[in-house]
Amino acid sequence: MPNYKPTISACFIGYITQAIVNNFLPLLFFMLQTDYSIALSQLTLLISVNFAIQLIVDLLATKLVDKIGMRPCVLFAHVCCALGLVGLAFLPDLLPSAFAGFLICVCVYATGGGLIEVVISPVVEATPSKNKEKTMSLLHSFYCWGHVGVVLLSTLFFTAFGISNWRILAGVWAVVPAVNLVLFSFAPIASLIPEGERGYTLKELLGQKLFWMFFLMMICAGASEQAVSQWASAFAEQGLQVSKTIGDLAGPMAFAFLMGVSRLIYGKWGDKINLDRFMIFSCILCSTCYLVTALVPNPVAGLIGCALCGFSVGIMWPGLYSKASASLKLGGNAMFALLALGGDLGCWSGPALAGLVADAAGGDLHYGILAAVAFPVLLLICFPLCRLAAKPKDITRKPL
Repeated sequence: MPNYKPTISACFIGYITQAIVNNFLPLLFFMLQTDYSIALSQLTLLISVNFAIQLIVDLLATKLVDKIGMRPCVLFAHVCCALGLVGLAFLPDLLPSAFAGFLICVCVYATGGGLIEVVISPVVEATPSKNKEKTMSLLHSFYCWGHVGVVLLSTLFFTAFGISNWRILAGVWAVVPAVNLVLFSFAPIASLIPEGERGYTLKELLGQKLFWMFFLMMICAGASEQAVSQWASAFAEQGLQVSKTIGDLAGPMAFAFLMGVSRLIYGKWGDKINLDRFMIFSCILCSTCYLVTALVPNPVAGLIGCALCGFSVGIMWPGLYSKASASLKLGGNAMFALLALGGDLGCWSGPALAGLVADAAGGDLHYGILAAVAFPVLLLICFPLCRLAAKPKDITRKPL
């Protein structure tokens, strides 16, 4: 039996890498508005392009991962992440349009981020272990710890050396995917489908009603998570009238920390917790936090709402992965790729909706956050519908 501990460790670092590429640039949004005169609508476009590229990668991966193999895909993903982060340090200043430079870098590292989301979870799911639901939740908690690390270390760097030196920090963050590229080059990777079996064809998978319910729920989960996460720093600075340091620490870092705590709780005691009840409670809490953040005028209440929203969304993404994997056991790489597609569609649509509504309201992010409450509410509604879709005739695989 191969030693899969290096594989699990590399997967954990892979999710830290994804946290870096998704959350480093948003910390600079206020600076980009002031120093580069980049409009709020253009910042919204950067977020949208990031997740739109990940959507395209997710869609292509439904066929390519099985043909190319998981190892080449995960190695290429880390190359893209490293190059995109390094590019942030110089490309915007070299091109006539700084916005174009940022956009190119986002496209490059978003390609890597999309592949990481598609490949890392099935690599962990394929690795022999007990209580895979707990391992999956623990895996996704490392995205949160990566998010916390990005915000905390970036804030410390900006405080010590000034935000004007952000280009150096972008190069430093690029070291993480570069190192993990080496780890994944040698770590053993198991097959997701048991020997002697074949997974669903894409047509078979798309014929499952239950799959489509999980797909819709993944959209809602991604949107619920990122609608607040992507705008938390700017919201804290502009909407709550606090400094950047306090905004970053009390906004996105507190959000990420509590999201990690939620995933760590299930990763530690998941065998004693009813997953459905935990997720339903999380949907109710998330909706409440959105309303408090958007409607309560007190800045402290708004910051608390942002932070608790992180706890509420923590279980959504890994919980749905685990539920789908248990219900559609032969879904294979195509199922994980399509679920990642749904999640990234939510990651794109959530912040985009919040940004567009805020822009239409004169830049007031309170209105954007209020509009995004629709996503956790819809996810809550999906749970009873999911039970109706989970009938034997729907989840029984067609014979060869």
